[in-house]
This record gives sequence, C-alpha cells and structure tokens, in this order.
Amino acid sequence: MVMEVEVAMVMKVLLSLCCVGACCLALYLYYNVWVVPQRLLAGFRRQGIGGPRPSFPYGNLADMKEVVAAAKLARQGGRGGGGIVHDYRPAVLPFYEKWRKEHGPVFTYSMGNVVFLHVSRPDVVRDINLCVSLDLGKSSYLKATHEPLFGRGILKSNGEAWAHQRKIIAPEFFLDKVKGMMDLMVDSAQTLLESWEERVDKNGGTVDIKIDDDIRAYSADVISRTCFGSSYIKGKKIFLKLRELQKAVSRPNALAEMTGLRFFPTKKNRKAWELHKQVHELILEIVKESGEDKNLLRAILHSASSSKVGLGEAENFIVDNCKSIYFAGYESTAVTAAWCLMLLGLHPEWQDRVREEVMEVCGGRPVDSQSLQKMKNLTMVIQETLRLYPAGAFVSRMALQELNLGGVHIPKGVNIYIPVSTMHLDTKLWGIDAKEFNPARFSDARPQLHSYLPFGAGARTCLGQGFATAELKILISLIISKFALKLSPRYEHSPTLKLIVEPEFGVDLTLTKVQSACKH
Repeated sequence: MVMEVEVAMVMKVLLSLCCVGACCLALYLYYNVWVVPQRLLAGFRRQGIGGPRPSFPYGNLADMKEVVAAAKLARQGGRGGGGIVHDYRPAVLPFYEKWRKEHGPVFTYSMGNVVFLHVSRPDVVRDINLCVSLDLGKSSYLKATHEPLFGRGILKSNGEAWAHQRKIIAPEFFLDKVKGMMDLMVDSAQTLLESWEERVDKNGGTVDIKIDDDIRAYSADVISRTCFGSSYIKGKKIFLKLRELQKAVSRPNALAEMTGLRFFPTKKNRKAWELHKQVHELILEIVKESGEDKNLLRAILHSASSSKVGLGEAENFIVDNCKSIYFAGYESTAVTAAWCLMLLGLHPEWQDRVREEVMEVCGGRPVDSQSLQKMKNLTMVIQETLRLYPAGAFVSRMALQELNLGGVHIPKGVNIYIPVSTMHLDTKLWGIDAKEFNPARFSDARPQLHSYLPFGAGARTCLGQGFATAELKILISLIISKFALKLSPRYEHSPTLKLIVEPEFGVDLTLTKVQSACKH
C-alpha cells in the first residue's frame, strides 16, 4: 500500500514537471515566434516603415499562399491568349506586387519568427551594394530547408567562414583562369551541336527540340571538366541527384525555419536526406579519383587537408563547396542560356545581328577569348536576357549586427530581400520600355550600380560571373552560327520559381540549319 502511494506521488510529480516543462516551452516559443518579431516590426513602424499585419504563429505565410493561389487561377484562366509577357512578377511573386502597391518600395513582413525588410528603393539598394562589412551576410531564411543542398558551403556561410572560402575559390575564377578554360567549353559544346545537326538532318533540315536537357548537359560537362577534372559521364549522376534535391527543397519548410530543426522524419525530409547522402558519396568518389591537375577541386582539397579539423569536417567542407559550385555554375547558367535562346527565337532581327557579327568576327576560325570580346551584339543580348530573366529572384542579405543603410536602421537578425526583377523593370531606371526586350539599351553606358543585379550585389557578388558569361557566349555564338531559331508553336511561356526562375514547361525551339561561321 505504501509503495502504491509512493508511485502515485512520483507520477504526480512527473506529471507536474511535464506540465511545467510544456508551459515553459510554450512560453519560450510564444516569446521567440511572436514577441521578438513584433518588437522588430514595431521598431520599423517608428521609422515610418509599414507592412502587412502578421498573424500567430506563421506571420504572413497564409496571406502569401492565398495571393499565390489567386494568381495561379488567373494565369490558368488566361493561358493560351495574348503574346509573351516578360514581366513575370504578377505570376511568380504576386504578394510582393500587392504589398508594394499598399506599403511602398520599403516594407516589412514576417514568416514565422523571421522578419523581412523588402527593399526596392534605389538609395537603400545602393548602400547595400556598397557595404563590404562582414556584418552584412547571407540571409539565414531557408538555411534549415536548404541544408541538404548547400550545407555550409560558400553560398550559405557568413563572416570569417565565408571570407575563408572566398579566398580559396575566387582565384580559380580570375580572368586568366577563365581564358584557359575556353577550349574545354568549346569542346563541351561540340556534343550538343553534333546531336542537333544529326536531328535536323534526319528531319529534312528543320526540327522542333525541347532544348533544356541538352543545355543542362552542356553546362554540367563544362563544370565537370573545368572545375573538377572529370567528365560529364562521371558527373552525370551528381547533377541528376542535385536536380532532384533542388526540387525536394524548393518549397519552404515552415516548421524547420521557425524552430531551426529539420530532423522530423517526414516523407519530404527522408527523401532529401537520402539524396544528400547519395550526392555526398558521389562527390567523395570523384575526390578519390582526382589526379594532380590544378583545378578548383584541388584548391578545395588543399585547403581542407591543411586545416586543423577532423576527417568528417574536412569531408563536409569539400562536399558542401563542391555542391555549391555544381549548383551555381550548372543550373543558373543552363537556365540563362535557355532564356537567351528563347528571346533570340522570339526576335529574329537580333538573331540576325548576332549571326552576322559571329561570321564577321570568327571568319571560319575557332572561337577564343579575343573573338568573344569583339562580339558586342551578343554581349548586349546576354545582358538583356539577364535583366529580363535573372536566375536569382532576390538578393538576400541579413543584418548580423545593427546596420544603417540608406537612412534605414536595421536591427540585428532582420533579413533583407531585394527583388531583382523589380529593380530590373523600374521605368525610372530603365525607361518606358523597361518591360520589353531591347539589348541596345546596353550599347551606350554601363547600368547604375543599384539598378542591375543579375549576379547579386556588394561584397557577395557572384565569383563565377566571368566564367558564366564566357560559357554563355561560347554556347550561344556556336548555336547561332549553326542554326536559325524560331519559337516552336508548342512553347508555353510560364516562368516559375524553383530556387531560381526557370521555364516551367521548358523551351521548345524550331531549328533550321545554316552555314557555319565558327569552327568547333
């Protein structure tokens, strides 16, 4: 009897402790998910910066979903009618369009416990561009969701860790290194060109092709051979798995972002973990097979081996940075190339100008760094493509300490999002034809620092922009010298956001063979 009483007392104590623990946890979550964000938002309101009213516990997430659903219905209802509209914001980012009209170019919103400052005012954007302090870092939002894809590589790291990785990787993309990679880029394009020529010849001189997979194969081969010393055959599995992993983590995990935890074994998480494991093993296989040739992989390996860290941490350092380079150098470039060819197919007058220029510059000789520098029309077309269809929808930053930018006081922990397409389509910055394809706008002068952001902004501007530009120029010049392009009747224009802005249904082109102007 005494024992039963003691057990009952112990159970009551445990139950009381559980209740106290649950109450403490609830108060802790309430404080961090609601009280702290509300204080930050109140601080912005005192500066005259408003925004949509959040609700507990998900902030403005429900509002965003509602606006996106309405925009999707409107797009489906209007599909098939009218011409191609390059301004994809009402379809892809409709909540930003709504809130900007209601609250102006600088406003706040929240998702769970994360507070955002949306900025499309030129003076604030300019200050962000000019800021080189490590106190302005990469946005932490989606870090938990994207952990399997990027880990702690250069795309997601901050502070001294980011500075260290940049010091290792940046020299591998200096102009002299890029010039040395151009022959490999031309060789990588040969497989694509020969494949298309064969298909055109078999179909009597004209054929419809969905170009996306072929462009990705080219971009993947370039990255594999130039940066990692391996062929596309060895790297193919990595790119396929990364593409699956990109799709798996492209939708935000609200619970993970609010708690920082991503360990719940949901179906989505289990798939991401398995893909991450497979990519990790495949990259380490390439590392073991790598020779002594000097390339980006060797630089990363040398840094990892010379660091005083354990084997597991060194492996993660290698794999995370390889994944970052694979993704940034492969996916973004391939999508930009697809958009560029779509625009050339839509605008035959510019296609003719580029082809004539390629014929004049090359004169039957192989493409090299000197000939690429002379291709002014092609450069303008690529610049205009990046203006209308920048791969990154946002420049995302985070105040790691309190900052003042453009007269706005930004507390520590606030995420800053600059909508790139909004800056690129601002008629005050670009003129009344800002939403139209007009490469000639780049013929006179370089755009203002705050108005053109296809490769990011400030100290964290993309390291590989010279590499990507050379890769794009080589591919587009060789394709244009071999084929005349038209948009296929099957093409359906539907930009969508999957980490980057890409054609939802791919790009369908009609190809007709023309006399070649450049060797390959």
